Amino acid sequence: MRIAIIDTSTTRAAIISDGLREAGLHDLVLIDGTRGMVAALEKAAPDVVLINLENPSRDVLEEFFAVSRALARPIAMFVDQSDAETTAAAVDAGVSAYIVDGLAKQRIKPVIDLAIRRFQAFARLQDELHEARSALADRTTIDRAKVILMKRRGIDEPTAYGLLRAQAMRSNRRIAEIADAIITSDALMGDL
Repeated sequence: MRIAIIDTSTTRAAIISDGLREAGLHDLVLIDGTRGMVAALEKAAPDVVLINLENPSRDVLEEFFAVSRALARPIAMFVDQSDAETTAAAVDAGVSAYIVDGLAKQRIKPVIDLAIRRFQAFARLQDELHEARSALADRTTIDRAKVILMKRRGIDEPTAYGLLRAQAMRSNRRIAEIADAIITSDALMGDL
């Protein structure tokens, strides 16, 4: 597992590195958090990002949060001080573990493990949400196509669905694709 460590302090970065090495993690990339951070992260291609900020200003936090939104990786962030608004912004930005005043080398590995698990859980939820939205959109499309077929052919709903299903099987396509084609065809015929 490659871990990118972002810190402006070499002393703190050394503490983090030592803690990770003691935990058996040796593929570490140190990134100076003051310049060229996005390019350095892209080049490093880490599995996990660990950010340590001593006393971050609002602008610095916003920059890190923008980076975390774009990364799609587990991110653990250590800060020395925070407030409710900043904590909420970190969660909204996708930071998987946000630790205030808790940088101790024996805690780093468990925090990274937590960040990975939370990131994976969130990713699963995002996938499930995407699948549910897609299924709902497909269902809506199929229902609209059934109505079109029912009106055009004077058939009932089960027969209309049977026609959609049979055409999907014959053409080796999804029912929603066939339904979309029917809706498009109906829209074109209505415009002529």
